[in-house]
Amino acid sequence: MQGKLLNKGPLDASSILLYYFHNSIVHPQEMKYTYLIIALFLSFKSYSQALDQTLLSQLTDKNWQHGISLLQEIVSIPNDAFYPEQAELNIKWSEEQFKKRDWSTQRLETGGIPLLLVEKSSLGATKTILFYFHMDGQAVDRSLWDQEDPYTPELKEQDAQGNWVTISKDRLKSEYNPDWRIFARSASDDKGPLAMFLTGMDALEDEGISPDFNIKVILDFEEEKGSPKLPEAVKKYKSLLASDMMLIMDGPRHTSNEPTLSYGARGIADLTLTTYGPRVPQHSGHYGNYAPNPALLLSQLLASMKDANGRVIIPGYYDGINLTQTEKEILSKVPDDENSIQQKLGIGRTDQVGKTYQESIQYPSLNIRGLESAWVGSEARTIVPATAIAEIDVRLVPESDPERLFGLIKNHIEDQGFHIVAQDPTDEERMKYPKIVKVDFIISYQAFRTPMDSDAGKWLRASMNRAFGKEPVQIRISGGSIPISPFVDALGIPAVTIPTVNADNNQHSPNENIRLGNYKDGIITVMSILTQTTQNALEFK
Repeated sequence: MQGKLLNKGPLDASSILLYYFHNSIVHPQEMKYTYLIIALFLSFKSYSQALDQTLLSQLTDKNWQHGISLLQEIVSIPNDAFYPEQAELNIKWSEEQFKKRDWSTQRLETGGIPLLLVEKSSLGATKTILFYFHMDGQAVDRSLWDQEDPYTPELKEQDAQGNWVTISKDRLKSEYNPDWRIFARSASDDKGPLAMFLTGMDALEDEGISPDFNIKVILDFEEEKGSPKLPEAVKKYKSLLASDMMLIMDGPRHTSNEPTLSYGARGIADLTLTTYGPRVPQHSGHYGNYAPNPALLLSQLLASMKDANGRVIIPGYYDGINLTQTEKEILSKVPDDENSIQQKLGIGRTDQVGKTYQESIQYPSLNIRGLESAWVGSEARTIVPATAIAEIDVRLVPESDPERLFGLIKNHIEDQGFHIVAQDPTDEERMKYPKIVKVDFIISYQAFRTPMDSDAGKWLRASMNRAFGKEPVQIRISGGSIPISPFVDALGIPAVTIPTVNADNNQHSPNENIRLGNYKDGIITVMSILTQTTQNALEFK
C-alpha cells in the first residue's frame, strides 16, 4: 500500500494542514496530490465522503501498484472448484487478507466446503450491505492456453495482427495502458473483482475514510459447481447474514464496456435425458433397420420440444411472461449492437423467442448443451448404439417456477409415447415399453430480479453517476446465472449485480483475462459505492 494522504482516526483541521504542509516540503513528489489533499480536507467528515470523479481517479492512480500486485497474487493460487485442497488454499488466503485488515472472519460450515463470512462495522452505522464474491474457478486444460501456466499471470498486449503477445510485467511499474491485459484463470471470474474491492478498501482506509454503513462479505468457494450447499447454508446462518442490501461483484459489463448495473439474473436447472436401444451396441449390418436406434429416438424427442424458430412449443412453457410496453422500453435502452453480436457469434439468424437480444433473456430457456451416443470421427463404428444422452440446461426467470416447468416437460415427453424411468430400465421394462427415457432433473437455484426504480437502484445509480459522470447501462435481468436467489428469499433484501470486467474476458475458457482499464474502473466503482452515503437516504427496499 502507498503512504497515507490523510491520517487515520479522528482529525482536526490544524493537524491535517500541518501534516500536509510538512510533507509537501519534505516530500516534493507528493505535490502532485495537492488537489486531492485539499479537496479531501474540505469535504472531510467523520465517515463517508462523496468523492468526485477526479478524486476517485487520483486515489486509484495512487494505489495502482498495490492493486496490480494484489491482482497478480490472488490469481496465482490454483482454484479448481473440484479440488477441495485448492479451495482450502483460497480460504486461508482470504482469511489472512481480511484479518490483517482488522476484519472479523468466520467459516460457515456447510457439510462440504465452507463459506467464509467477513465483517467490518462502522461506528454509528444503521445500514449493512452484504457483498458477494466467489473464489473458485473453472478447470483448466493447460494444453489450450497460450501460456505455460494459467496460474502464473502474464501481461499481454495485442499486436497489429490481433494476436496477444506476452510483454514484461516490469513495464507495469512505470507504464499504464488501459488495453493491456492480465491473463490468468479467474482474472475476471471472480478473483479480479475481489482484488478491486480490497484495493479500493485499502485506498480509502489509507485516507482515513470509512463507509457510513456496515459491510459483510460472503465468499463462495463452489460457485462453479453450482454452489450446492449454499441455499441450506443461507437458511442456517440467516441471522449472521442479515443485511439491508446485497451487491454482487461478478460478471462482465455490457458489451459496450460502459459502466453497468444488472438488477437480476436467471436461475438454472439441469435436465438429463437418456434413451435406450439394444442392451449393448449391435452390428449395424445385422441389426440396422431392426433394432430401434436410441440416437434417433432422442433426436425426435428433442425436435418435438421446439419449433424452427427456436421457441419452446411445450404448452404453457412461457406462461406468466407478458412484457409491458414500459418494460420493453427499458429493454430497448440497453445499447446492444445486434449486428455486431451476430457477427461475433458467426450466426446469420437468431431464434425468435424475443424480438431482441434483451427480450430473449426475459424468458426461460431450454438449451441442449451436450449430446452423446456411441463414437464419432476417427473412432466411428458401424453399430446401432445402446444409449443416447442429452444434457439440457434450463435458464429460469422469476415468473417460471422450475417444478412447474419440469412437470410440463415430463407431460410432453409422455405425450410423445415415452415411458419415463428414474433408473436404467429393467429387462421387464425393456420388453413392455417400446420407447423408454430416463429423466434426471436438478434445480440449482432460482432467478431473482430487483425493480430498477427501487431505492437500491436509485442509490447505486447515484454512485455510478458520481464515479463516471454518466448514467450506467441498466440490465433488467442478465442471461447467466449466479446463486443469489437464496439470499434474496431468505433475507428478504434487494440484490443488484455490479459487473466490472471486460465482456471479452474468456471466462470459463482458455486464456481468461482482465483488461487493465476495466480493473482500474472497478477500483473506482468500489470506492464510489463505499463513499455513497446511506444517511437519511433510503430504506433499500
